[in-house]
Amino acid sequence: MTVVFTCLDADTLGGVQQVTHTLAQGLAGRGHEVHVIGLRRAARPFRYVERPLYHRHVIGRGPAEGPLARRRADRRLRALLRELGPGYAVMTSPSVVARTARLLPRGLRPIGQYHGSYDHARDCWHLASIRRHYPDLDQALFLSEDDALRFSEHALLPNAGALPNPLADWPERMSGLDSPRVLGVGRLEGVKRFDRLISAFARSGAPPPWELHLIGDGAEAARLRAHAEREGVADRVVFRGLVPAAHMPAEYLNASILGLTSEHEGLPIVLLESAAHGVPAVAFDVSGGVRSAGPVLVPPGDVAAFAAELARLVDDEEERRRLGADARARAEAFRLDHVLDRWESLFAHIER
Repeated sequence: MTVVFTCLDADTLGGVQQVTHTLAQGLAGRGHEVHVIGLRRAARPFRYVERPLYHRHVIGRGPAEGPLARRRADRRLRALLRELGPGYAVMTSPSVVARTARLLPRGLRPIGQYHGSYDHARDCWHLASIRRHYPDLDQALFLSEDDALRFSEHALLPNAGALPNPLADWPERMSGLDSPRVLGVGRLEGVKRFDRLISAFARSGAPPPWELHLIGDGAEAARLRAHAEREGVADRVVFRGLVPAAHMPAEYLNASILGLTSEHEGLPIVLLESAAHGVPAVAFDVSGGVRSAGPVLVPPGDVAAFAAELARLVDDEEERRRLGADARARAEAFRLDHVLDRWESLFAHIER
């Protein structure tokens, strides 16, 4: 069958894009005709799959568009969609649903995803857009059963369901959990709140040679370096910059704890990847998706509680090993083949 994934920009470095390309490659590997469409060109394109089995398209001519350019792009999008034949159109965000659903030909069955949490949608314009545009779709998909239930109840969605993000690969090796390293992974942007992770690390009392390694780049890098200096741990917070995806397994194997201090999250891939490598995580309890990955949870924004859990895991290697084994067992449900099975079951359900 034909499966079309549409993103606002399909080639930006980000979680939605990573999940989209992982699913596209997996479904194409099962014999489906898969297309990934970016509505606009990424300012800094990132390549997720070296040898894609799927087709890629960019509709817009640049990262930003005026009204005239957008109308022209919509005409190009409509023409492309008509060429693809019957199947399923997976729209990956509220803005994509609002723009694309009206352009779909009759044969493409509309599915709308939301990669955030209900709480995040409620606190911004997303919830109003979901309420307006998602009820008429064949399926509205969220990242956890908890979030799907809350959208069903509070956004009055008759078509809400849950499908999690997949792991692209399943590691054969687990971390030994004996390296004195806490890991933080993500864009160095405000929403990720790495300042809180730095503060929690400083206040945990983790002694040398314990270090906090931050993987990623972004506009907050200079401010975070200054924050580490103020917290007295500048010599033990290591800013690693971007690490190629192919090298990330080694990072998990060399870590003993993962920290996730984001303001909001849906179901972050970093939690699943660390769990698959047997690395226990401490996270703010910000969504059903985060809870489904099984980290040690602390109240959102409570840096003191986060620091206390870090200290507990730093001091207790046996507890790290117990939690790491539990995390890996839980991560089994997010293996790519399991998630692809659920996608194919969804397609069959819609078809019936």
